[in-house]
Amino acid sequence: MAETRIGLIGFGKIAVDQHVPSIQGNPSFRLAAVSSRNARPDLGVPVFADVASMLAGVELDAVAICTPPNVRHDIARTCLEAGLHVLLEKPTCSTLSEVADLEAVAHRVGRSAFATWHSRFNDTVVRAAGITRAEGIETLDIQWLEDVDKWHPGQDWIFEEGGFGVFDPGINALSIATILCPEPLLVRGADLRIERRGQQPEVVTLKLATGGVEQGIGARFDFRHKVGECWNIDVTTRAGTRIALREGGAVLRVNDGPEERAVGGEYPGIYARFAELIARGESEMDAGPLRIVADALLVGQRSPA
Repeated sequence: MAETRIGLIGFGKIAVDQHVPSIQGNPSFRLAAVSSRNARPDLGVPVFADVASMLAGVELDAVAICTPPNVRHDIARTCLEAGLHVLLEKPTCSTLSEVADLEAVAHRVGRSAFATWHSRFNDTVVRAAGITRAEGIETLDIQWLEDVDKWHPGQDWIFEEGGFGVFDPGINALSIATILCPEPLLVRGADLRIERRGQQPEVVTLKLATGGVEQGIGARFDFRHKVGECWNIDVTTRAGTRIALREGGAVLRVNDGPEERAVGGEYPGIYARFAELIARGESEMDAGPLRIVADALLVGQRSPA
């Protein structure tokens, strides 16, 4: 397959830490341009102040969109219409309708659109999902606790309309849960504590159900956790197997066995999958995790944090 010339749109922490090294480490891709309103990275490629200038100024085959989610749809649609393959950071878009629109446009123009959920690309998560899908779910508990000021310093957009609040990291847990469960996850109740400065929740507790199991399925997300991080998922299958995923899915323990740490990395796996989709002429736009967030916001009870 010919080398895919890719442009990086948005140059925040996730682009620096994950996308650039993953692109540079994958022979299927060559970083050809960056679009950033603020940063001017020295990567040996042209840097443009906006997407329109980038599309006009350099030849590309694909883009990776790492902007805040509220602007991703319009950027992605423009890039697809320009004949480019599109990779979208999580959460894919602000709404389910936007995801459906991009999927339809990608099909119409014959390009690949890829909604990435990076936590799924740990091989430990893949192994856990193999067990739970074979044995079913009896209990599932998510605890996703972190400090917003550490992980999103100065990023006020996260609490504005379309910013997702604590669901921005929490959707990683939901992306894992939706592949662990062989049947759809249902939102039975949601307690949403709204951050005083904005529109989005700072703390969320979810009551969930799946496969007819109405008890013992739930999640808690908290942006006020100041000491360390807790990114844990604990599952009991209907066959009695106990599964513990730690560190956002990077560590797996089954029953009383040893801890297993993921190898290979999430983002290298994402770009390997993107290369496969481009080669096959396919798209992958799973909106399952976003649907859980949307349902929680629809049925949730709101109160001050």
